[in-house]
Amino acid sequence: MALTMTANAATHVQKALTQRGKGVGLRLGVKTNGCSGMAYVLEFADQLEEQDQVFESNGVKIIVDPKSLVYIDGTELDYVRKGLNEGFEFKNPNVKDECGCGESFNV
Repeated sequence: MALTMTANAATHVQKALTQRGKGVGLRLGVKTNGCSGMAYVLEFADQLEEQDQVFESNGVKIIVDPKSLVYIDGTELDYVRKGLNEGFEFKNPNVKDECGCGESFNV
């Protein structure tokens, strides 16, 4: 089991953590939402919970709860710019289908 992040995503997260002034890493999870069933949840983690799984990629800790890990194991997180838009992109090998807007998925 592993989660990774590109160098570009890691740079973006490290910069945000520095500006924020605190945090141990990036918490990645999923919740039931959207037209395809599940949506990604990203937030900064200020502390680790006992059940958390921690992966380190390009110097950044990616923190995941065990329930979410089942759906996102093997995912690579990237930070991309496309035209005027920029944001995180998830390369999740478990995804079977995504909604048209790309906000939700199912496995």
